[in-house]
Amino acid sequence: MINNLEIKKLRLENGETLAYREAGNGDNILILVHGNMCSGLHLLPIAERLPPNFKAYIVDLRGFGDSTYNNRIDSIKDLSDDLYAFVNYLGLKNFTMLGWSAGGSVCLQFGADYPDIVKKIVLIESVGYTGSPLFKKDAQGEILMGQTYEDRTEMAKDPEVAPCLRAIENKDFDSMSILWNRAIYSNRKPLPEDNKLYINATLKQRNLVDIYWALALFNMSNKHNGYSAGDCRINEIEAPVLSFWSEKDIIIPEATVRETVEALGDKAELMIIKDSGHSPLVDCPDLLMKKISNFII
Repeated sequence: MINNLEIKKLRLENGETLAYREAGNGDNILILVHGNMCSGLHLLPIAERLPPNFKAYIVDLRGFGDSTYNNRIDSIKDLSDDLYAFVNYLGLKNFTMLGWSAGGSVCLQFGADYPDIVKKIVLIESVGYTGSPLFKKDAQGEILMGQTYEDRTEMAKDPEVAPCLRAIENKDFDSMSILWNRAIYSNRKPLPEDNKLYINATLKQRNLVDIYWALALFNMSNKHNGYSAGDCRINEIEAPVLSFWSEKDIIIPEATVRETVEALGDKAELMIIKDSGHSPLVDCPDLLMKKISNFII
């Protein structure tokens, strides 16, 4: 996998500095948006497979990778607004947004906020348009539906969040690698050298609990998700959307993806990948890039 792309940095007016990489030199522009517990490095499999007429900007979101985290985020919109400042500074328009996992929520938010500059949207194993509300659990780890956390401090103790938070705080490579192997790489594993790159990038995150909280509050539907009332902004997305879901994904349920696609109506298309888990970027990157390029062109 390529890892020799120059790391560039752009300082925004809000005091944050976003780190990013560029790949390709074509006219079809891609803005690659990573998910939680990772960075732009996890999207390099897309960057290294770009067709000749494509160019990609691979951004580390605020609080991830080599970007700064000077101001705490409270919402997914904060990340969307960072990306708007980024593309606006570079003069980018008529581009495709591509979001993996939690990055999909950022793309949906961006598509609703700035529909005039988004050409198309690609969602890969994406968080749904009703967000990702994290409910309390009993002593056996069973979800207590409808029982929400009062604040971030309480959410940080959730049995799903706490081990990840400890691994990041302790820079515990082995524990984080185990977590990824169980949850993300449920089908195929990356090459050892790639895994080292990915896990070290994950351990740079400084906003884990804030992201969980923002994902719980994120809700573009017309119903309450337990944490927030929906704002119905899914209806403001104008760009065509291609949404991928893999049959071996144990993170994002198929129903969640289908619900978002149905909410988008005729604008959206669902593509099912059979032999893949939560990371088709590792499981089947060639197939993924072929489908993406066909959709964009």
